[in-house]
Amino acid sequence: MKVLILSTSERTGGAAIAANRLCRALNNNGVRATMLVRDKQTDNINVSRLRVSRWPFLWERLRILLANRLSRRNLWATDIACAGGDITATDEFRQADVIHLHWVNQGFLSLKELDKILHSGKRIVWTLHDQWPTVGVCHYSAACDHYTTGCHRCPQMLGALPHRVFEKKRACYETAILTFVGCSQWIARLAAQSPLCQGHRVTSVPNALPHDIFHPMHQQTARMAHNLPLDMRLILFSAFKVTDERKGFRYLVEALTDVQRASVPVALVVVGQQAEGLRQLLPTEMAEGENICCIPYVADERQMASLYAAVDVFVTPSLQDNLPNTIAEAMSVGTPCVGFEVGGIPEMIDHKENGYVARYCDAHDLAEGILYCLSNDLRTEAAQKAAQTYSENDVARKYIELYD
Repeated sequence: MKVLILSTSERTGGAAIAANRLCRALNNNGVRATMLVRDKQTDNINVSRLRVSRWPFLWERLRILLANRLSRRNLWATDIACAGGDITATDEFRQADVIHLHWVNQGFLSLKELDKILHSGKRIVWTLHDQWPTVGVCHYSAACDHYTTGCHRCPQMLGALPHRVFEKKRACYETAILTFVGCSQWIARLAAQSPLCQGHRVTSVPNALPHDIFHPMHQQTARMAHNLPLDMRLILFSAFKVTDERKGFRYLVEALTDVQRASVPVALVVVGQQAEGLRQLLPTEMAEGENICCIPYVADERQMASLYAAVDVFVTPSLQDNLPNTIAEAMSVGTPCVGFEVGGIPEMIDHKENGYVARYCDAHDLAEGILYCLSNDLRTEAAQKAAQTYSENDVARKYIELYD
């Protein structure tokens, strides 16, 4: 069996990382899996690059800007797939038995090319890393349920374009045979509510995790490797772009004020793009000295694994999320996690067993969660949950069953 995984990027972003890890897991379990991407970042022989000009990406952004009357507010929260590359003409596509779509936006695939893929006679699986495949133009619908009736009056884009994109997807999907796979049960439930998924199978399979990289390590050794304080309790906040409002850093700032009132000596470790820019948002007493350590985005997985191991608790105050790789990675090394009760996060963290699930947008409860994890040894339970849930072999087996 030959499986072709389609992803805009090879390594950038959580969806691309998950797709890359699945490719590895499949190859380790007897399936010939390759990736076809627009943005190739390594010399991995299982990953091929589709040469796509910048024009589809720029044209799509321009169309979105014009639709929103030149407002940049939701420029990156929406995609209309009006242009993209020619996938079906490649040798990789022709030789594949199964086409496995992942995150394919920002000028990689157009709706026209998607229609050609879905009606090529190949078996098609589409992993939902966000809601875009099952709604009109947005990646996360938040409190909006307009996608259940056709994406009229979209809160993220003006005019009729969201509805037109929705109807184009409907026409594309309705005569195809598709299997949608949610990374979380939460996003699979949302997909099942969409008219676009009617007549198609919707199921859920978690992301795979390389446990040879993400596994329990000695905490003090990890701290020394990164020059982190050895005598303080460390809290980690990490994201590809830490200033993204959806990542909810402002709630962590509020929570840290409560934690400090509890007289717990803590330091914050921030990892991600523009990490240094968050220093000015912290309470004055935390913004200086050893109380905060800002580290640029870490692409190396082994380095990131040791950073997770170095801290006492990982906090993800995300306001919308599917199945964050960061939580699975942190738990795999034995670090308990704290997050809001949103998206797939409650499926990952068992409340007060291997972490803490805080009330949505409640900074005080987030602080309670941090203090709970600092006061209780949950490391063994966290590592066990991750090992049982994100096993490469188990995830690969579930996908192979779907392909068959």
